Amino acid sequence: MLSRVKSIAAAALCLLATSAAAQVGPGDVFPRFEAAGFEGILPAMAGRVVLVDFWASWCAPCQASFPAYARLNGDYGPRGLVVLAVSVDQSSDACAAFVRKLSPPFPVVRDLRQKLVSDVNVPTMPSSYLLGRDGRVRFVHAGFYGERTERELRQEIELLLRESAPDK
Repeated sequence: MLSRVKSIAAAALCLLATSAAAQVGPGDVFPRFEAAGFEGILPAMAGRVVLVDFWASWCAPCQASFPAYARLNGDYGPRGLVVLAVSVDQSSDACAAFVRKLSPPFPVVRDLRQKLVSDVNVPTMPSSYLLGRDGRVRFVHAGFYGERTERELRQEIELLLRESAPDK
């Protein structure tokens, strides 16, 4: 009997560990930004389409993604898109040097305690999450593949911008 109880307890712990580590994906509500603790200022995002990009200063594809996100920000920002870059760098100096080098025209914050990146369970650097006006994840891009990723994001952003804002 005791071994059966131990087996059930082990299975329950396994299930809890699996659910805690589950990746945030399409249809999921994105974790609350305010709970994470950032270095930097969060933009107003309520009722807007949001592109959240997780990046690191040591990541070469991240450097390639920033000019594409700058173009998306310029083209779709006036229509309701918010681009937010979330650095997972441990070093504020490395993050600051990257930002100085690329001068993005969109907000950049650093995930100080790695809370948001952990809550989302980001699969790779960079990874971007496109959120609908309701705060739910609609599309996920693990990695950045140049023009292909930018083209896909443009199609997805157009789709989301055409949707109405959720009722309050």
